[in-house]
Amino acid sequence: MHMIDSNQELQGLCERLKGSRYLTIDTEFMRDSTYWPKLCLIQVGAEDGPHIIDPLAPGLDLAPFYALMRDTSVVKVFHAARQDIEIFFHEAKAIPDPLFDTQVAAMVCGFGDSIGYETLAKRLANGDVDKSSRFTDWARRPLSEKQLQYAAADVTHLRIIYEVLAKRLMETGRSRWVSEEMAILQNPETYQLRPADAWRRLKLRFRGKRGLGVMVEVAAWRERQAQERDQPRSRILKDDAIYELATQIPRSKEALDELRAIPRGFTGSKMAAGLMDAIERGVAMPEDEIPHVDMPEPPPPGLGPLVELLKVLLKLKCEENDVAQKLIGNVSDLEAIAADDEADVLALKGWRRQVFGEDALRLKHGELALAAKGKRIILVEGKFAENRRKPIPVE
Repeated sequence: MHMIDSNQELQGLCERLKGSRYLTIDTEFMRDSTYWPKLCLIQVGAEDGPHIIDPLAPGLDLAPFYALMRDTSVVKVFHAARQDIEIFFHEAKAIPDPLFDTQVAAMVCGFGDSIGYETLAKRLANGDVDKSSRFTDWARRPLSEKQLQYAAADVTHLRIIYEVLAKRLMETGRSRWVSEEMAILQNPETYQLRPADAWRRLKLRFRGKRGLGVMVEVAAWRERQAQERDQPRSRILKDDAIYELATQIPRSKEALDELRAIPRGFTGSKMAAGLMDAIERGVAMPEDEIPHVDMPEPPPPGLGPLVELLKVLLKLKCEENDVAQKLIGNVSDLEAIAADDEADVLALKGWRRQVFGEDALRLKHGELALAAKGKRIILVEGKFAENRRKPIPVE
């Protein structure tokens, strides 16, 4: 299979594809030893077959491809698009529009949570994907014919998958559900990697304003170092080290050297001074600038059984409506609904409220009940009186 590796070929391909109704897109990239993903292949599925673009070809300008991604007359189809779009956004601020993600569409159509491409290919396109080339070093050249065929298969079966899912969405009137999810994937904020926000990726394992200030500044310092050096965050400093720094707050290199999570020899490196400066900025951060974080609290006493009922209702409603539970809500959402009718969760908004949220509130207020009928769980309508039996006395 021929790889497109010249500007003339790429320009010609993109010109031909402009009239397409839709294109299927996939990428191969490497990120094991870098902060920014290294784009190694771009696969495009069209009516005349798959095309493979070589981004590593010397002097190749991907501007025509990115212009095609922005062409609103052509639908761009991906499976699990987020990482692909992150690359396009970083490389050229190019977010495909319009966008269709078959993984999201499959969840809306009842194929389960985060279903894989191979499974969809088998179930909807009667296609087998050879997994033997999955762990290829895509940056190595030349690539074998087998590797290229593997890459091409990622967009070949995707065409049939898209057509089946798009038809099913149209028939069920659920195209808008997918559009709401696509809006998140197309929002530039989804792909902004701001050092000041890096602390949000970390788990808060402690309480205390001063420690949080240190965590914010150290996480921002690590993010800047990783971006500038193009190295994974963990190669700069592991998460456990940030937790320990935020807890112990060392104020000297000697104290820093005593921490278990700090690598040996780190205090003698060029980065040590920058880290100590970050710690000092965290310590000196004005209290009103330290982020306010609501630590997750366990549900109030007595809500446990209600949360369990909401879990059953969620499963029941998702099976009835043939939609993945992951798209509706998680346990935290159910706990929030159990505690507050106005909880700020997606399950109480838009189409999710229609599918689940309204009935969740009705169940909570005794206007709906769950009952067993044979081997099935059913919903029972009606206003149910509170059980006012007196507790059994303990002798």
